[in-house]
Amino acid sequence: MKQSRRLFAVSATLVLLTAICLGQAQKKTYTFKGKVEGVNQKAKTLTVNGEEVAGWMGAMTMDYQVEDPAIFKTVKVGDQISSTVYEGDYVLHKVQVVPKGAADKNDKKSKK
Repeated sequence: MKQSRRLFAVSATLVLLTAICLGQAQKKTYTFKGKVEGVNQKAKTLTVNGEEVAGWMGAMTMDYQVEDPAIFKTVKVGDQISSTVYEGDYVLHKVQVVPKGAADKNDKKSKK
């Protein structure tokens, strides 16, 4: 009896995780870029002055939840970041700190 309950719980968990992953896969993805203005590791949020993402959100500064808390080991105020966002979701996924030289080059290109 205990084995059947355990098997059911494992099966239900797998079905739920699969549904969540498929839901994310079907949502439209965007690349989000911006400058970090605040880091709140306790709340797992970054305050980001984000660039406009056409079709998703205008340029604005706001707090965003972060999917992977490991980023708090490297990100700091003033860093430029790039991440993936999903339609209808305000969580930053796959956050990466953009190296200083790369951010400067991209900024110069956009001003030409």
